[in-house]
Amino acid sequence: MNQAPIDVLIIGGGVAGLSMALEIADHRPVTLLRPGEEAQGASRWAQGGIAAVLAPTDNVEAHIQDTLVAGDGLCEKAAVRFTVEQGPSAIQWLLAMGVPFTPDPDPDASYPYHLTREGGHNTRRIIHADDATGRAVTDTLLDKVASHPEIQIRDDLTAIELIGDLAGACRGARCIDVNGELHELLAGDTVLATGGASGLYRHTTSPSPASGEGMAMAWELGAELANLEFQQFHPTCLYDPEGPPFLISEAVRGEGGILLDIHGQRFMPDIDERAELAPRDVVARAIDSRMQQCGSDHVLLDVRHLGAENIRHHFPTIYAHCFGRGLDITQQPIPVVPAAHYSCGGIATDLNGATGVRGLYAVGEVAYTGLHGANRMASNSLLECLVFARAAAQHLHQPTKNHTAELVGTQWGGPQIDKQQIQQWRSRMREIMSARVAIVRSDTGLDEAFQQLQQLEQKMQNHCRNAAPSTDLAACRQALTLSLLTVTCARQRRESRGLHFNPDCTVHADPHPQPSRMRRG
Repeated sequence: MNQAPIDVLIIGGGVAGLSMALEIADHRPVTLLRPGEEAQGASRWAQGGIAAVLAPTDNVEAHIQDTLVAGDGLCEKAAVRFTVEQGPSAIQWLLAMGVPFTPDPDPDASYPYHLTREGGHNTRRIIHADDATGRAVTDTLLDKVASHPEIQIRDDLTAIELIGDLAGACRGARCIDVNGELHELLAGDTVLATGGASGLYRHTTSPSPASGEGMAMAWELGAELANLEFQQFHPTCLYDPEGPPFLISEAVRGEGGILLDIHGQRFMPDIDERAELAPRDVVARAIDSRMQQCGSDHVLLDVRHLGAENIRHHFPTIYAHCFGRGLDITQQPIPVVPAAHYSCGGIATDLNGATGVRGLYAVGEVAYTGLHGANRMASNSLLECLVFARAAAQHLHQPTKNHTAELVGTQWGGPQIDKQQIQQWRSRMREIMSARVAIVRSDTGLDEAFQQLQQLEQKMQNHCRNAAPSTDLAACRQALTLSLLTVTCARQRRESRGLHFNPDCTVHADPHPQPSRMRRG
């Protein structure tokens, strides 16, 4: 079904998508695709906060340097400086929107809101709303979006592919509704804000993670992808095999939480002088190694020494959630395990969020801006969402040139594929990625993963020729495509750097490392 032409189409309703919609809607009408599951996307589950230079004792150069160190030689300095310099104004924008950040109770504090410290930062610069910052920001922005007369929210449609034309431009998206009916949303400009690819793995920090659908859609249209091998694993996800994933914020360690093995021995000070506040790649690998040494499936995060009052004050969400699952963190250490969390790679963009495909933009975790390099520093993610969404919106205040080329069509039809079969394919993909392409990779494991994923892709293609479209089938195909691309990037990087750790390759073999870039064809 064809719809009336749209001026700006934004696909994804997390912090990046909502921010961009609000910043552009006073200049151009916006249609925002935010299906029901978007309410459980990664933005909402972000606990720690947003990194920015806010205190008088902090400065831009210090934040830049911390980010470059965490990125392990692969950050693009222009992107880092741009992001950090825009940080304070992005926070002011959120304050003006009414985000309820936690105030500092100290009357002599140099900044009115409480600032915490997280891994990789050498000072306190993380502004937060208790320990549920993502939820506070998302809810505030969503209220503003819902009341804006020039923003139409579509929660009844899910994008399954982008529409291209014969000139190579993006012209909108093909979507499917809950009844399985196709809809073509033609648009002057299209923005992907669909999140990352942590859903390629079995254990994640989000109950409903993205699996790189937006990245794969952009790839199929000709956009360039970069640094897919750098998938961040958050060191501390609540270990509970019987329950849903739940992130234990970096701020818990920032406020003094310590890591213990199952025998009660602290181990981080022997591995890194920054101990529990080392960058996430260092902490996640240390936990993984300790688990193997002890033959355990988790380690322990202990905050009991902080005192019950401080724990409940600083971490009310974490305390309540754990207590509801039978764990009193004021009396017991928290069992934790690393889990797939954040994609440092994605769709390559410039500082305005523009991709290499005319009419297509990408913001948030789906994008590769150059900020994170080989490892994202804690709480730079929501900062990136805000800064680049606002920059892209400003760039798009004026419409791009009219498209005139003929659209490229897609043939659909045939029988529906059983959902259980699709789930089996997805589960198999996650098993392969988790076993071979996780915190530690090897040449042999990557070779095996590539072969197994190719076989799975061939089996799926044979089964699905001329199949009827569905959101599950499209998402599974896209996840499998991105899995293969991720393994390809990992095999090509002949060194260990940041989140990509391969003991078969010399650490930092390349004195002048470059992002891994891939483009279809």
